[in-house]
Amino acid sequence: MKKYCILFALFFIIIVTAAICAKPSDEGSAAYLRLHVRANSDSAADQAVKYEVKDAIVEYLTPVVAACESKDEAIAALEAAIPGIESTANAVLAENGFAYLSRARVRAEEFPTRVYEGVTLEAGVYDALIVELGSGAGANWWCVVYPPLCFAGETGAGVQYSSRIWEIIQNFFSDRKEG
Repeated sequence: MKKYCILFALFFIIIVTAAICAKPSDEGSAAYLRLHVRANSDSAADQAVKYEVKDAIVEYLTPVVAACESKDEAIAALEAAIPGIESTANAVLAENGFAYLSRARVRAEEFPTRVYEGVTLEAGVYDALIVELGSGAGANWWCVVYPPLCFAGETGAGVQYSSRIWEIIQNFFSDRKEG
């Protein structure tokens, strides 16, 4: 009977925790810093080079934002890195024979609802690093720089989240199997 009481208490804690975590945040879009790489056009060549530029920018930015402990720190780091971001993008464009250049800036923009790795970002105004390739009129690639959702797993040194409640439950059931 004691084990069932403990199990019930754990499930109650999980339900309460889930309800609290699922509650919409007052911060909303203010909690996130996005990255958008916008292609010159929707042509196959412009879309293909967009992904090459994205890979180079993510590789360049990973160490830049890795040490950031707040969104404000991440914004400051990105703003300081804009010349390097543009240089990185322009090098990829030149290597692939494109005459147009890139422009990077951090600014607030209106975005539609998007889902990224199980995280739903509701429509709203978000701070974002915008990298436009040429005219920037084509489809974009995006991710979240802070918290670092687009860098998790990119270089093998991504962020891993753990749950103390999940660990307790796993230990409870492993103890039951052993005993």
